[in-house]
Amino acid sequence: MSPAAAWQCGARSDEGMNFILDILRGVVIGVANIIPGVSGGTMMVSMGIYDKIIGCINNLFKSLKNSIMTLLPYGIGMILGILGLAKVITYCLANFPLPTSFLFIGLIFGSLPIILKRIRGSKGGKVSIIAFICGFVLVVGLQILGKGNGTDAAMNMNLGLVIILFLMGVIASATMVIPGVSGSMMLMLLGYYNPVVGTVSAMVDALIARDMGAIISCVGILLPFGLGVIFGIFAIAKLIEVLLDKFPAQTFSVILGLVLASPVAILMATGFATATVPVILISVVTFAAGFAAAMKLGE
Repeated sequence: MSPAAAWQCGARSDEGMNFILDILRGVVIGVANIIPGVSGGTMMVSMGIYDKIIGCINNLFKSLKNSIMTLLPYGIGMILGILGLAKVITYCLANFPLPTSFLFIGLIFGSLPIILKRIRGSKGGKVSIIAFICGFVLVVGLQILGKGNGTDAAMNMNLGLVIILFLMGVIASATMVIPGVSGSMMLMLLGYYNPVVGTVSAMVDALIARDMGAIISCVGILLPFGLGVIFGIFAIAKLIEVLLDKFPAQTFSVILGLVLASPVAILMATGFATATVPVILISVVTFAAGFAAAMKLGE
């Protein structure tokens, strides 16, 4: 099967997809996208659904019904993950940083057999090695830059802010789709991570309290950002499809570099201040759980 054919959005009945498992996969992607240093694209790769999602996005208008039915559970899961688990993950990272980080590292390492299978047998040569190094250095470099986080931007609603939020959505979505590159990290560097995530949290509180004024205020911020996310996803998905079609070995070598660098970036962001023996043992368990989950969700 050619790389292009492998990226086509197949029929759900042929793939035997389980709707509930797809929602859970979407939850993992959604949660990953709100954690600085973790990439939703990496989680897609780790669960073996990266090419399917990209293919469905690019064929959305050519095969509307099939693409929507394939993407729907992932979309539901992402919304549930972002709205329902944002506070839980934030709490776990604040109070149990190492075990939580190793859970995601386990998910990432569980993806390696899938990527290596794609690269094996391809003729990439020295260019693929250079591509791998570039991908690895990019992620680690972004994490080093992230140590100097930008000052949080002011969220005074006006036309200028609407345009900026749209552009932030484009940037965030592009890095969400590219494995290994954290959209939340990019937002943090630009000073929009805390304002956007804080608005998501405020939106949840407003919905629970049925505060229409607060809901409208949050929508005013999240809507342009969301539209930017949608636009960016379509744009980068098309680019990745072209690269996989023309340069499959080199593209997957870059992806391998991005993915292998992700655990390094996560550990750089986490640190080892809480690395006592019990914490390390728990982290080993969470790593194993993440690895097993990646293998299961990647079936």
